[in-house]
Amino acid sequence: MKYMELLRNSVDIEQLTTSFVAYVPQLVATLCILIFFWIFYIVSKKILQRALQKIGLEESVITIIISNVYRIIIVVFAVVMAAGQLGINIAAAVAGLGVAGIAIGFAAQESLSNVIAGFLILFDKPFIVGHWIAVDSEYGKVVEITLRTTRIRKRDNTYVVIPNQQIINQKIINHSKSGPVRIEAEVGIAYKESIAEARSVILNGIKQFEDSILQEPAPDVVVDALADSSIVLKVRVWTDNPKDDEPLRFKLIEMCKTELDAATIEIPFPHMQLFVDDIKDPARKALHNS
Repeated sequence: MKYMELLRNSVDIEQLTTSFVAYVPQLVATLCILIFFWIFYIVSKKILQRALQKIGLEESVITIIISNVYRIIIVVFAVVMAAGQLGINIAAAVAGLGVAGIAIGFAAQESLSNVIAGFLILFDKPFIVGHWIAVDSEYGKVVEITLRTTRIRKRDNTYVVIPNQQIINQKIINHSKSGPVRIEAEVGIAYKESIAEARSVILNGIKQFEDSILQEPAPDVVVDALADSSIVLKVRVWTDNPKDDEPLRFKLIEMCKTELDAATIEIPFPHMQLFVDDIKDPARKALHNS
């Protein structure tokens, strides 16, 4: 009882009640502002989504713009207006946020660089989700593009996460951008063999891959180099599925070995031939005495 009496003496209940009643309209107004912005976001994001779809942006870009950027902007406006309604000094709060933002910016320069690079990738579209690309010695299918990283699934089912800043500073090879891709495999034949016969044997062997390669452009076999120990033939076929690139190249190399062996066309290994045309008498005597 003593504590209750002390509380009554130290706190003016009537004044507190009067202040609370006077403050209720501000609380109601603040709540109305927050509800208004919530409803506005729900309605406007659908309109914004349709507008972005009409201009041809990818769904991943639209999701990032609406779920991250646009939502944050709406939340910031709602909080600022609600705080102003409650009598909070907005100018001081914004100034404080500005100072904190500068400090965070210096501490997270690399992350900000990745975010900026992410926007460049999403708008410039050097690749999109589903494309097969080679970048930074990694080759695989793009499964996700975020503001900070790009995720690639390789042929061995490993998952590679590459920072976007690193990607835009590398040479990107897109195997899906322009349709069919050409696959090349090299094989060497001996100089004594007929190029035309080897070409015929290889092209005949390629027929076993008709389900995996395109007939237009047609497969071909060309002379790529006259090497030290062999004539280097390059076998070239086309496929409309970039994921078949490496497996098909392996099969082509194996097929060339099998078919050329069956046709008794020699595939030489590196070797060196020495021809001695003349040996002087002193040298001959020295060799004989040794």
